[in-house]
Amino acid sequence: MSSDTYEIYAIKYAQHERRTRENFLGGDIHDGPMAMDYFIWVIRNALHTIIVDTGFDQAMADKRKRRIVRPVEEGLAKLGIAPTEVKDVVLTHLHYDHAGNHHLFPNARFHVQERELAFCTGRCMCHPEINHPYAVEDVKVMIDRLFSGRLSFREPEDVLLPGITLHRVGGHSDGLQILRVSTERGWVVLASDAAHYFANLVLRLAYPVVFNLRDMFEGYKRVRELADSEAHVIPGHDPKVLSIYPPAYADSDGWIARLDLPPVNPHD
Repeated sequence: MSSDTYEIYAIKYAQHERRTRENFLGGDIHDGPMAMDYFIWVIRNALHTIIVDTGFDQAMADKRKRRIVRPVEEGLAKLGIAPTEVKDVVLTHLHYDHAGNHHLFPNARFHVQERELAFCTGRCMCHPEINHPYAVEDVKVMIDRLFSGRLSFREPEDVLLPGITLHRVGGHSDGLQILRVSTERGWVVLASDAAHYFANLVLRLAYPVVFNLRDMFEGYKRVRELADSEAHVIPGHDPKVLSIYPPAYADSDGWIARLDLPPVNPHD
Protein backbone atom coordinates (compact mmCIF):
# COMPACT_ATOMS: atom_id res chain seq x y z
CA MET A 1 0.00 0.00 0.00
CA SER A 2 1.42 3.37 -1.04
CA SER A 3 1.54 6.46 1.16
CA ASP A 4 -1.52 7.95 -0.59
CA THR A 5 -3.66 4.78 -0.46
CA TYR A 6 -5.64 3.79 2.62
CA GLU A 7 -7.62 1.13 4.40
CA ILE A 8 -11.09 2.22 5.60
CA TYR A 9 -13.06 0.72 8.48
CA ALA A 10 -16.66 1.28 9.54
CA ILE A 11 -17.19 0.75 13.28
CA LYS A 12 -20.78 0.38 14.48
CA TYR A 13 -21.29 1.67 18.00
CA ALA A 14 -25.07 2.12 18.38
CA GLN A 15 -28.42 1.49 16.77
CA HIS A 16 -32.02 2.65 16.84
CA GLU A 17 -35.13 0.74 15.82
CA ARG A 18 -37.20 2.89 13.46
CA ARG A 19 -39.89 2.80 10.77
CA THR A 20 -39.42 3.77 7.13
CA ARG A 21 -41.74 6.73 7.57
CA GLU A 22 -39.16 8.26 9.94
CA ASN A 23 -36.35 8.07 7.38
CA PHE A 24 -37.81 9.83 4.32
CA LEU A 25 -39.24 13.29 3.87
CA GLY A 26 -42.98 12.77 3.41
CA GLY A 27 -42.97 9.49 5.32
CA ASP A 28 -44.35 6.05 4.46
CA ILE A 29 -42.48 4.36 1.56
CA HIS A 30 -44.54 1.31 2.46
CA ASP A 31 -44.06 1.75 6.19
CA GLY A 32 -42.15 -1.05 7.83
CA PRO A 33 -39.12 -1.54 10.05
CA MET A 34 -35.97 0.32 8.92
CA ALA A 35 -33.35 0.42 11.63
CA MET A 36 -30.59 3.01 11.85
CA ASP A 37 -27.00 2.08 12.65
CA TYR A 38 -24.50 4.59 14.03
CA PHE A 39 -20.88 4.49 12.85
CA ILE A 40 -17.54 6.12 13.15
CA TRP A 41 -14.91 5.48 10.49
CA VAL A 42 -11.16 4.90 10.51
CA ILE A 43 -8.88 5.73 7.58
CA ARG A 44 -5.31 4.51 7.89
CA ASN A 45 -2.12 3.37 6.26
CA ALA A 46 1.46 2.91 7.48
CA LEU A 47 1.91 6.66 7.96
CA HIS A 48 -1.44 8.03 9.12
CA THR A 49 -4.49 7.15 11.19
CA ILE A 50 -7.47 9.46 10.77
CA ILE A 51 -10.71 9.13 12.74
CA VAL A 52 -13.89 10.31 11.04
CA ASP A 53 -16.54 11.40 13.56
CA THR A 54 -16.60 10.50 17.23
CA GLY A 55 -20.12 9.20 17.95
CA PHE A 56 -21.89 9.61 21.29
CA ASP A 57 -21.52 8.17 24.77
CA GLN A 58 -23.92 6.38 27.12
CA ALA A 59 -25.22 9.60 28.69
CA MET A 60 -26.24 10.92 25.27
CA ALA A 61 -27.67 7.54 24.30
CA ASP A 62 -29.89 7.66 27.38
CA LYS A 63 -30.93 11.22 26.62
CA ARG A 64 -31.75 10.50 22.96
CA LYS A 65 -33.15 7.00 23.60
CA ARG A 66 -30.59 5.21 21.42
CA ARG A 67 -28.87 1.93 22.24
CA ILE A 68 -25.11 1.61 22.36
CA VAL A 69 -24.09 -1.86 21.24
CA ARG A 70 -20.34 -1.41 21.76
CA PRO A 71 -18.68 1.82 22.94
CA VAL A 72 -16.57 3.61 20.35
CA GLU A 73 -13.37 2.96 22.30
CA GLU A 74 -13.98 -0.79 22.13
CA GLY A 75 -14.04 -0.67 18.35
CA LEU A 76 -10.88 1.40 18.28
CA ALA A 77 -9.15 -1.04 20.61
CA LYS A 78 -10.10 -3.91 18.31
CA LEU A 79 -8.24 -2.09 15.52
CA GLY A 80 -5.26 -1.51 17.80
CA ILE A 81 -5.85 2.25 18.01
CA ALA A 82 -5.07 4.15 21.21
CA PRO A 83 -7.23 7.30 21.29
CA THR A 84 -4.48 9.27 23.04
CA GLU A 85 -2.20 8.68 20.03
CA VAL A 86 -4.65 9.88 17.38
CA LYS A 87 -3.49 13.15 15.81
CA ASP A 88 -6.31 13.96 13.37
CA VAL A 89 -10.11 13.72 13.66
CA VAL A 90 -12.41 14.83 10.85
CA LEU A 91 -15.93 15.79 11.94
CA THR A 92 -18.30 15.57 9.01
CA HIS A 93 -20.70 17.83 10.95
CA LEU A 94 -21.52 18.58 14.57
CA HIS A 95 -24.80 16.74 15.15
CA TYR A 96 -24.90 14.87 18.46
CA ASP A 97 -24.25 11.44 16.91
CA HIS A 98 -21.09 12.60 15.14
CA ALA A 99 -19.36 14.93 17.59
CA GLY A 100 -19.60 13.48 21.11
CA ASN A 101 -17.34 11.30 23.28
CA HIS A 102 -15.36 14.31 24.45
CA HIS A 103 -13.03 12.22 26.62
CA LEU A 104 -11.54 10.57 23.56
CA PHE A 105 -8.71 11.96 21.41
CA PRO A 106 -7.25 14.51 23.87
CA ASN A 107 -4.22 15.12 21.65
CA ALA A 108 -5.96 15.32 18.29
CA ARG A 109 -6.57 18.23 15.97
CA PHE A 110 -10.19 18.42 14.79
CA HIS A 111 -11.00 19.27 11.17
CA VAL A 112 -14.38 20.88 10.44
CA GLN A 113 -15.90 23.14 7.85
CA GLU A 114 -15.88 26.77 9.03
CA ARG A 115 -19.45 27.03 7.78
CA GLU A 116 -20.57 24.28 10.15
CA LEU A 117 -19.27 25.97 13.29
CA ALA A 118 -20.73 29.30 12.14
CA PHE A 119 -24.06 27.57 11.52
CA CYS A 120 -24.36 25.90 14.93
CA THR A 121 -23.39 29.09 16.79
CA GLY A 122 -25.52 31.45 14.70
CA ARG A 123 -29.10 32.61 14.53
CA CYS A 124 -30.43 29.39 13.01
CA MET A 125 -29.99 27.84 16.44
CA CYS A 126 -32.79 30.09 17.70
CA HIS A 127 -35.20 27.59 16.12
CA PRO A 128 -35.78 24.25 17.90
CA GLU A 129 -36.72 22.69 14.55
CA ILE A 130 -33.15 23.32 13.36
CA ASN A 131 -31.13 23.03 16.57
CA HIS A 132 -32.55 19.73 17.84
CA PRO A 133 -29.86 17.48 16.19
CA TYR A 134 -27.13 19.44 17.98
CA ALA A 135 -26.05 18.95 21.60
CA VAL A 136 -25.00 22.18 23.26
CA GLU A 137 -22.22 20.38 25.13
CA ASP A 138 -20.66 19.29 21.81
CA VAL A 139 -20.73 22.84 20.48
CA LYS A 140 -19.15 24.19 23.68
CA VAL A 141 -16.32 21.67 23.40
CA MET A 142 -15.65 22.77 19.83
CA ILE A 143 -15.28 26.36 21.02
CA ASP A 144 -12.83 25.17 23.68
CA ARG A 145 -10.83 23.37 20.98
CA LEU A 146 -10.85 26.50 18.84
CA PHE A 147 -9.35 28.65 21.59
CA SER A 148 -6.82 25.98 22.56
CA GLY A 149 -5.49 25.73 19.01
CA ARG A 150 -6.87 22.26 18.29
CA LEU A 151 -9.38 23.16 15.56
CA SER A 152 -8.64 23.42 11.84
CA PHE A 153 -11.16 25.06 9.56
CA ARG A 154 -11.31 23.38 6.16
CA GLU A 155 -12.16 24.89 2.79
CA PRO A 156 -15.27 23.74 0.90
CA GLU A 157 -12.96 21.75 -1.40
CA ASP A 158 -9.83 20.77 0.52
CA VAL A 159 -7.01 18.24 0.76
CA LEU A 160 -6.51 16.68 4.17
CA LEU A 161 -3.62 14.44 3.10
CA PRO A 162 -2.46 12.99 -0.22
CA GLY A 163 -5.27 10.61 -1.17
CA ILE A 164 -7.90 12.17 1.15
CA THR A 165 -10.01 15.15 0.11
CA LEU A 166 -12.83 16.97 1.91
CA HIS A 167 -15.92 18.39 0.22
CA ARG A 168 -18.62 20.59 1.73
CA VAL A 169 -22.07 19.52 0.48
CA GLY A 170 -24.44 20.90 3.14
CA GLY A 171 -28.09 19.93 3.02
CA HIS A 172 -28.57 17.92 6.19
CA SER A 173 -26.59 20.62 8.03
CA ASP A 174 -25.16 23.74 6.48
CA GLY A 175 -21.51 22.71 6.86
CA LEU A 176 -21.75 18.97 6.27
CA GLN A 177 -18.60 17.63 4.58
CA ILE A 178 -17.88 14.28 2.93
CA LEU A 179 -14.57 12.51 2.33
CA ARG A 180 -13.08 11.05 -0.84
CA VAL A 181 -10.45 8.42 -0.05
CA SER A 182 -7.98 6.64 -2.32
CA THR A 183 -7.98 2.86 -1.79
CA GLU A 184 -6.63 -0.11 -3.69
CA ARG A 185 -10.11 -0.59 -5.21
CA GLY A 186 -10.39 3.04 -6.24
CA TRP A 187 -11.91 6.25 -4.88
CA VAL A 188 -14.33 5.55 -2.03
CA VAL A 189 -16.65 8.28 -0.74
CA LEU A 190 -17.62 8.36 2.92
CA ALA A 191 -20.93 10.13 2.46
CA SER A 192 -21.76 10.42 6.15
CA ASP A 193 -25.15 12.14 6.40
CA ALA A 194 -25.13 13.37 2.82
CA ALA A 195 -26.92 10.04 2.37
CA HIS A 196 -28.14 8.25 5.46
CA TYR A 197 -29.19 5.15 3.50
CA PHE A 198 -28.53 3.63 0.09
CA ALA A 199 -32.21 4.29 -0.59
CA ASN A 200 -31.72 8.06 -0.32
CA LEU A 201 -29.46 7.90 -3.36
CA VAL A 202 -31.20 5.15 -5.32
CA LEU A 203 -34.72 6.53 -4.89
CA ARG A 204 -33.68 10.20 -4.63
CA LEU A 205 -35.64 10.59 -1.42
CA ALA A 206 -34.61 13.20 1.12
CA TYR A 207 -33.94 12.44 4.75
CA PRO A 208 -36.42 14.45 6.89
CA VAL A 209 -33.79 16.25 9.00
CA VAL A 210 -32.78 18.80 6.40
CA PHE A 211 -31.65 22.42 6.49
CA ASN A 212 -31.42 23.04 2.73
CA LEU A 213 -33.28 20.66 0.45
CA ARG A 214 -31.59 21.89 -2.71
CA ASP A 215 -28.16 21.28 -1.20
CA MET A 216 -29.24 17.81 -0.10
CA PHE A 217 -30.17 16.81 -3.64
CA GLU A 218 -27.06 18.46 -5.07
CA GLY A 219 -25.14 16.47 -2.46
CA TYR A 220 -26.53 13.21 -3.86
CA LYS A 221 -25.14 14.25 -7.24
CA ARG A 222 -21.77 15.26 -5.80
CA VAL A 223 -21.38 11.98 -3.91
CA ARG A 224 -21.80 10.07 -7.16
CA GLU A 225 -19.42 12.34 -9.05
CA LEU A 226 -16.62 11.84 -6.53
CA ALA A 227 -16.90 8.04 -6.22
CA ASP A 228 -15.53 5.64 -8.81
CA SER A 229 -18.94 3.93 -8.92
CA GLU A 230 -22.07 3.55 -6.84
CA ALA A 231 -20.33 0.56 -5.24
CA HIS A 232 -17.77 3.05 -3.91
CA VAL A 233 -20.31 5.14 -1.95
CA ILE A 234 -20.72 4.48 1.78
CA PRO A 235 -23.88 5.95 3.36
CA GLY A 236 -23.78 7.18 6.92
CA HIS A 237 -26.33 5.05 8.77
CA ASP A 238 -27.39 2.06 6.67
CA PRO A 239 -27.18 -1.33 8.44
CA LYS A 240 -26.65 -2.91 5.00
CA VAL A 241 -23.07 -1.62 5.02
CA LEU A 242 -22.14 -4.38 7.48
CA SER A 243 -23.56 -7.13 5.29
CA ILE A 244 -22.29 -5.75 1.99
CA TYR A 245 -18.64 -5.33 3.07
CA PRO A 246 -16.38 -7.99 4.60
CA PRO A 247 -15.72 -7.95 8.33
CA ALA A 248 -12.34 -6.61 9.39
CA TYR A 249 -11.77 -9.75 11.47
CA ALA A 250 -13.44 -13.13 11.75
CA ASP A 251 -15.04 -12.07 15.02
CA SER A 252 -16.09 -8.55 13.94
CA ASP A 253 -18.98 -9.53 11.68
CA GLY A 254 -21.84 -7.08 12.21
CA TRP A 255 -19.53 -4.70 14.06
CA ILE A 256 -16.45 -3.62 12.06
CA ALA A 257 -16.28 -3.79 8.26
CA ARG A 258 -13.52 -3.16 5.70
CA LEU A 259 -14.69 -0.59 3.17
CA ASP A 260 -11.52 -0.48 1.07
CA LEU A 261 -12.16 -4.07 -0.01
CA PRO A 262 -14.70 -4.97 -2.71
CA PRO A 263 -18.26 -5.73 -1.58
CA VAL A 264 -18.94 -9.37 -0.82
CA ASN A 265 -22.72 -8.99 -1.15
CA PRO A 266 -23.25 -6.19 -3.70
CA HIS A 267 -26.23 -3.96 -3.01
CA ASP A 268 -29.04 -4.05 -5.57
